[in-house]
Amino acid sequence: MSDRLIWFKSSYSDSEGSNCLEVALTWRKRPHTVHVRDSKLGSGSPCFAVGGGSWAAFLGYARTGA
Repeated sequence: MSDRLIWFKSSYSDSEGSNCLEVALTWRKRPHTVHVRDSKLGSGSPCFAVGGGSWAAFLGYARTGA
């Protein structure tokens, strides 16, 4: 199994260079770790990682429109 991350953009991204994040997942039955980076910088972007539970909580909060 490869340790290389596969990055993907939000379906809301466009090709106009808008601000967007890319996400890569490390799996073990469900997302174990979520890696996040700036899509404009690509592979040269700094990135950070959060646990799957923390990411799920963030998405739940973001969906509220707060």
